[in-house]
Amino acid sequence: MIEYIGAVELDETYYPGEDLYCDGAVEDELLEIVKTYPEEAYNQVIAERKDWAILYHLSHIRTNIVEWLPITRTDTVLEIGSGCGAITGALSDKAQRVDCIELSKKRSFINGYRNKNRNNISIKLGNFQDVEENLREKYDWITLIGVFEYGQGYIDSTTPYKDFLLKTASHLNPGGKVVIAIENRLGLKYFAGCMEDHCGIPFEGIEGYRTTKGARTFSRPELEKIMDEAGFTRRQFYYPYPDYKLPLSIYSDEYLPKLGELRTNCNNYDRKRLKIFDESEAFDSIIESGLFPQFANSFLVIMERGE
Repeated sequence: MIEYIGAVELDETYYPGEDLYCDGAVEDELLEIVKTYPEEAYNQVIAERKDWAILYHLSHIRTNIVEWLPITRTDTVLEIGSGCGAITGALSDKAQRVDCIELSKKRSFINGYRNKNRNNISIKLGNFQDVEENLREKYDWITLIGVFEYGQGYIDSTTPYKDFLLKTASHLNPGGKVVIAIENRLGLKYFAGCMEDHCGIPFEGIEGYRTTKGARTFSRPELEKIMDEAGFTRRQFYYPYPDYKLPLSIYSDEYLPKLGELRTNCNNYDRKRLKIFDESEAFDSIIESGLFPQFANSFLVIMERGE
């Protein structure tokens, strides 16, 4: 079944009939906000309601992760895991067409209402594996923003992360690129006392996820190994700061942070944290030692297949 919210197309062909995950009442609140307020009023709503979920889903800072990418009006984009549409609008403004894959109908409604005036967005509802098997289009860009860590849930396989990339690669045009944004399992903030983002347990990622299953993040060498196995041997690493969720700066191997630049380290909005040491001083020590790419809090990777 196809329906429309304004100009946004919602394709429910592969929707299982119920949302298999939900953040609870806040999603109803988000839907009410995007139905009631124009996009330019979101910052005022964020300031008034003082809720992490509303900040996370509606802040325009989220779009910094893709605003700078060289996507053109002739390019097509596949956004896997579009959620509530935090970056869908930014992709839509840059590209010829944006197709989204999203499992949650409620989140897709939020996405649809906030982007209802954009006429180049189609949201395909359903599990990635079900939608992907029937997807015939090829794309110039495919984004996995805060999605790759859930590969075990998307792909039924003994090597889900490699197979996730292989399935993704099958939908690229020649020369097409995949963009991954993900936390660094060994990011400095976790050593300094931040909870692991997905399970809320201190040091869980650093200790190799010994007590939890589900989402998992990776160190840079671990990510590179998965990418090599999937044939993505051409890649560029970038380092969103403080992290990819609300990035205020994005560094690269060509332009790494300088001493004294990393001072925004205590923005821990979603849950309490420990404060074991001064992260700013630790970052300066890491920068002096040439180790920032290993201890950055998040990665943004742009990948192509081939040599």
